[in-house]
Amino acid sequence: MLNHLTISNFALVRQLDLGFEELMTVVTGETGAGKSIILDALALTLGDRADINLIAAGESKAEIHSTFDLKGINAAVQWLQERELIEAADDDQMTVILRRVITRDGRSRGFINGAPSTLVDMRALGNLLIDIHSQHEHQSLLKRESHRRLLDEYGGLDASAAKVRAIFTSFRDCQTTLERILENSKEQSARLQLLTYQANELNELDLLSGELESLELEQKRLSTVEDNIHQCQEAAALFSTESGAETDTVACLSRAVSLLSSLDDAALKPIIDLLSTGIIQIEEASRDLENYVQKLELDPARLQVVEKRLDIIYNIARKHRIHANDIPTLIESVRQDLAAISHADEDINQLNESLDKLGQNYKKEATKLSKGRKKASKALAKKVSIKLDELGMNGAQFLVDLSSNSAAEPAINGMEEIEFRISTNPGQKPGALNKIASGGELSRISLAIQVVTANTSNVPTLVFDEVDVGIGGATAEVVGRLLRELGRKAQIVCVTHLPQVAAQGHNHLKVLKTSDNNGSNVVINRLTEEDKIEEIARMLGGIDMTDHSLAHAKEMFAASQT
Repeated sequence: MLNHLTISNFALVRQLDLGFEELMTVVTGETGAGKSIILDALALTLGDRADINLIAAGESKAEIHSTFDLKGINAAVQWLQERELIEAADDDQMTVILRRVITRDGRSRGFINGAPSTLVDMRALGNLLIDIHSQHEHQSLLKRESHRRLLDEYGGLDASAAKVRAIFTSFRDCQTTLERILENSKEQSARLQLLTYQANELNELDLLSGELESLELEQKRLSTVEDNIHQCQEAAALFSTESGAETDTVACLSRAVSLLSSLDDAALKPIIDLLSTGIIQIEEASRDLENYVQKLELDPARLQVVEKRLDIIYNIARKHRIHANDIPTLIESVRQDLAAISHADEDINQLNESLDKLGQNYKKEATKLSKGRKKASKALAKKVSIKLDELGMNGAQFLVDLSSNSAAEPAINGMEEIEFRISTNPGQKPGALNKIASGGELSRISLAIQVVTANTSNVPTLVFDEVDVGIGGATAEVVGRLLRELGRKAQIVCVTHLPQVAAQGHNHLKVLKTSDNNGSNVVINRLTEEDKIEEIARMLGGIDMTDHSLAHAKEMFAASQT
């Protein structure tokens, strides 16, 4: 429900902090006092377009805050939580503050709980919090989606409608996937030919795991055998005893050992041992080197085979613009793509089967929903028409038009379009509300609908403006009584100039326009019981309050309390 409305420098309001209570609140005041300013300011926090001309004279900006209690408004709580604009908490502690700032330079900013917000979001949230019934653009009664919502709520069809929407969503997703696959069928055909060629080429390659690395090592070894043999033979010749005394390394070392051993000096013993060890190691190295050379074999035929195989591998890698080491990854990718395309026909068949099943389920559930809507529409139209008669619209006929969707395929909200229609005079063809009903009639139609649907509607706050235009007497008393009755189910704010309606208010706000050296200013007073009676008397008798009008006011007020 609406808790507070704070207005600063807006139109004739310099500063206003206004609290709202539960049940029915009436707003009265003399003509031109500024009653509409409250609704205009409130509508700005609900996402209406701003006008810089509404900024108070001499001020650089106007600012409005509206605060709503979220207790029991689950849809609004969920909306805010999804956008991380409120934390999960006890409903008793949750509120939302809508703030709007308008500046002289034409800029307008909106905020939800302190976070910058678009007007679209402010309107979306506002639709969950409050409904304004007047000639104001925020009015939801002129929107067809509101007609569908009210009818489904009234008929207890919310769960059925949600089921239809869920099936439609699955149907649409399945249909989109199928269309995408079919649209790509030509491209997939060309892609299939390419992948088949690549797969055959890679299958012929038959690259084994680790084969590339093994071939590269073997190619390197085979291509260097001749150099290895030559250099090893040259090294072995240095140790050969057949190379001559001058170059025979072992002979030279043996001669050195012999010469040193002939000397009787213990200090030479370590040197002689080292030289002796060297002779033994050189002889072992010479034998090992000779064995290594004997094992080396030139194999030009094998080298040619290896290099040919590597050329094939490298050429395929260059063809696909990848490194040779990535060929196994390419092979797996081609296999997967082939499998996906090969399964396209199977996917199409499965999707067609799914579409058929979803279509059957949709028809079943949508037909059930349609039957419920037809039944609910007759009951709703009958009860609203009765209320309209009570509200002075004699001969008016309200009906709920259910027209079949022109499209043969499923629609998200069911098999029919829903529109409220009205005939305000006998013999008149029913038409759309905004084309047939005047502003005052539209407000009374809204009131009749809200009273009938009070137990099922989820909108917690209803604002009525000009609901009593063009009526008086007994009809005005009915309007007041119905509003008071509705106030027991939802928070009601009603701007009125009729004493019969004002007398029914649980709460009473009076708008006054004052003037001083700084200009005009609008103030709002909360009336006591005595003040209420005096205001009703003023509304009955005009400027001069008489004993008769005061007595009548007391009588009207007392009657409203029963």
